[in-house]
Amino acid sequence: MTDHPRFAVLLAGGGTAGHVAPLLATADALRERFPGLRVVALGTAEGLEATLVPPSGIDLRIIPRVPLPRRLSTDLFRLPARLHTAVDIAREVIDDLDETPDVDGVVVVGFGGYVAVPAYLAARRAGARIVVHEGNSRPGLANRLGARLTTYVATAFAGTPLPHATHLGMPLRRSLTTLDRLGTREEALRHFGLSARRRTILVTGGSLGAQRLNSTFAGAAPDLLDAGVQVVHVTGRGKSLDPAPPLPTERGGAAYVVVEYLDRMDLAYAAADVVVCRAGAGTVSELTALGLPGAYVPLPVGNGEQRLNAAPVVQAGGGLLVEDAACTPAWVRNELLPLVADQNRLAGMAESAARFGIRDGADRLCDLVATAAVGRTGTSQEGRAA
Repeated sequence: MTDHPRFAVLLAGGGTAGHVAPLLATADALRERFPGLRVVALGTAEGLEATLVPPSGIDLRIIPRVPLPRRLSTDLFRLPARLHTAVDIAREVIDDLDETPDVDGVVVVGFGGYVAVPAYLAARRAGARIVVHEGNSRPGLANRLGARLTTYVATAFAGTPLPHATHLGMPLRRSLTTLDRLGTREEALRHFGLSARRRTILVTGGSLGAQRLNSTFAGAAPDLLDAGVQVVHVTGRGKSLDPAPPLPTERGGAAYVVVEYLDRMDLAYAAADVVVCRAGAGTVSELTALGLPGAYVPLPVGNGEQRLNAAPVVQAGGGLLVEDAACTPAWVRNELLPLVADQNRLAGMAESAARFGIRDGADRLCDLVATAAVGRTGTSQEGRAA
């Protein structure tokens, strides 16, 4: 491709970090690869994208939120009108991009969620090329639809059941894919006020937090500190630990650092020897890309995709799978602390996680977008529809 690509890209994905994070990583990789490329994002006013996308310098176009009802309800009867409006707006955005000088076509890249369905349908109507990226091992409804409309389908995990799927990995931020954990460890420990002589556990339930992890580690904090293990605990916005962990001077001298949210997850990863976390697709992909052992505690609700996300990593030896109900202070004492103390076992898990992980998922997805841009329409129809 030239430095001045003759295509534009519409990125569609929103609502949660699982959709927005890979969208932003892909946008960064595309703009780095193709200087001058016009990139626009499609989202809703209520989703996380409304907060995260504009500061990244990407033009965000708003469409109505169109939830897809999974059971009979009044929302089902409102769906056609809502969807029609959202598709019309998405089509207008595609047409606007296609009319940009020196642009010969538009590639719509969808990451699933509420925003993706209108984008896929508008792209099909406009004859635009479609690229689908599915982050979970079990695909959602939006991407199951999208994969029927294109041959350009990428997945974060091997074995995701979608037609035409190619396993490319998860698009991740450059701050993570370029992270030298060993070289950054001293800075990371200093940032959190931790000691280089102690092992470090990172506990995180993501930006929203996980009550199970918060309550378990609040109860286990004295045992962890007595064992000389230091902790960085990301509780989630608006959440705290009850009871609060003892001070280092009270129990063993180790530190227990509690924060609601971290802008520098790269430093948290660099400081950690093991991570206790939920098993969202982004988290699993980040840990394995960095070669970090994970104790994965899948969310016990939903359609079970978190368990499926973590299972292959655990089978490969790169982590543990812990049932939500089994994640208790007793588990911390009897299972986690012995693991943290076993340097050889941790090193083996780290190597296995690294062999499983993919660091260049964003670049691989860029390759697929470029292929779609110069290839056939990638949709189930030829040419443009009126």
